[in-house]
Amino acid sequence: MLAVIMKQFGGPDVLEIGEVETPAPGPGEVLVRVRATALNRADLLQRRGLYPPPPGASEILGLEMAGDVEALGPGVTSVQVGDRVAALLPGGGYAQYAVVPAGMLIRLPDNLSYEQGAAIPETFLTAYLNLFVLGRLSPGETVLVHAGASGVGTSAIQLIRLAGARSIVTAGSAEKIAKCLELGAKAGWNYHDGSFVDFVRRETDGRGADIIFDFVGAPYFHDNLRALAVDGRLIVIGTMGGTKVDGFDLGHILAKRQQIIGTALRSRSLEAKIELTGAFVAFAYDALAKGEIAPVLDRVYDWRDVRAAHERMEANQNIGKIVLRVTD
Repeated sequence: MLAVIMKQFGGPDVLEIGEVETPAPGPGEVLVRVRATALNRADLLQRRGLYPPPPGASEILGLEMAGDVEALGPGVTSVQVGDRVAALLPGGGYAQYAVVPAGMLIRLPDNLSYEQGAAIPETFLTAYLNLFVLGRLSPGETVLVHAGASGVGTSAIQLIRLAGARSIVTAGSAEKIAKCLELGAKAGWNYHDGSFVDFVRRETDGRGADIIFDFVGAPYFHDNLRALAVDGRLIVIGTMGGTKVDGFDLGHILAKRQQIIGTALRSRSLEAKIELTGAFVAFAYDALAKGEIAPVLDRVYDWRDVRAAHERMEANQNIGKIVLRVTD
């Protein structure tokens, strides 16, 4: 089969289409003909040699995909050949075929294209995990979503709305903030205008946010704690801005009973991912099928233009997901 390969670590120019061995499904697994896959920042880090795949996972980039069930491994009865599906992957999405445990499959609603389906698993499962499993989101609470126009951010905004809660966002342009408001966010702050603390306090009548989704890390840490409510939960999803925090005062989190939660989806066990997938489907599948929520697509590239797709994400130009259409 064909796949996106890289002979060394580096910039987007190391990516090219090449021949690799087609995987075969084992017991409890299915072989999927991949029709589309999507970019994640983890792909950019792995391409540079900074984020190796988990032990036993494919070294091919790609953490999600959508396509058609091509073949069933022994013992699989939950799907049939030809079913349209999407799935989270530990790796291997940038390829014509991928092997997936049957329990990880999400049936693709008829109203969604393969390109939309490929943009669901990583972002919506990440958002669901951090909002409901770790963040314990309740109706009426307020969530501050940093990088609101990102793939995870746009998914989180929609799940927050679906749960009867309220989101406010930070983003880097008026265009990105406008998209977040269109999806259901109640207010937005352009981070180029300085600290977001006063904005959060103003939007929450001085209470602060009950949950903060943070992709930035160290540069936002102190302001995150200042913007977090009593009993608030700071969920650290990424550290794009750095990992080292100076002058951290534990007294602040004790006084306000705050929680700091670190999270990662890729390194979770298969059993945990299957459970998470089932919980997300139970909560959100009907809303996806009815068009009440949907992945936000920034741009769809033919996978032969994978270098351009990576360059767009590295330049932080995207609003929503960048998708690769996997052609013959």
